[in-house]
Amino acid sequence: MDNPIPLSALQHFVFCPRQYALIHVEQTWTENAQTARGRGQHERAHGGGTEERGGVRTLRALPLVSRRHGLAGVADVVELLPDGSPRPVEYKSGRARPRLADEVQLCAQALCLEEMFGVSIPEGFIYHVASRGRRNVAFTPELRGAVLEARDGVRALLGSGELPPPAADERCRLCSLFDACEPFAPRDFPPGYDPFDTRLL
Repeated sequence: MDNPIPLSALQHFVFCPRQYALIHVEQTWTENAQTARGRGQHERAHGGGTEERGGVRTLRALPLVSRRHGLAGVADVVELLPDGSPRPVEYKSGRARPRLADEVQLCAQALCLEEMFGVSIPEGFIYHVASRGRRNVAFTPELRGAVLEARDGVRALLGSGELPPPAADERCRLCSLFDACEPFAPRDFPPGYDPFDTRLL
């Protein structure tokens, strides 16, 4: 398998293609409060090791690969149910709210696990640290299709060598690459937009 697409790249691409290109193509990265919290959570989850509780075995920092789909990465947590079937669990630092980019990343992990374990995985979970709870994500045909669409979009962007235009919308408030991206000229800010307002982080 030549040059598999990193699972994290799918999340960045779905959130914003320009963010993906800045991080994965131009190797640009800066941190804000949100990304620092997320990095800390992933470092703890990626500490490795296993444990078993209530018949469920927990694997941390499990390497993932799908040769069929051309994907690779590392799962925060994979839970093995008593029957041995896996469920991916992705950790996010923010509050619980549906975000397609996060669900695509989780579903991509499931595609890898299905190939690795030879089973069908109907669902996984996103643990939202700020809400102290996890949310069930069903791996519907539509979500599986979104994973492959994002993979193909990443490949096309890599082939083009172009930097996509900025989103220039509410997503920019959450992005640590705001300064590097420069999504707005001062006159282009939406009414009431404050890039330094961190209430939505």
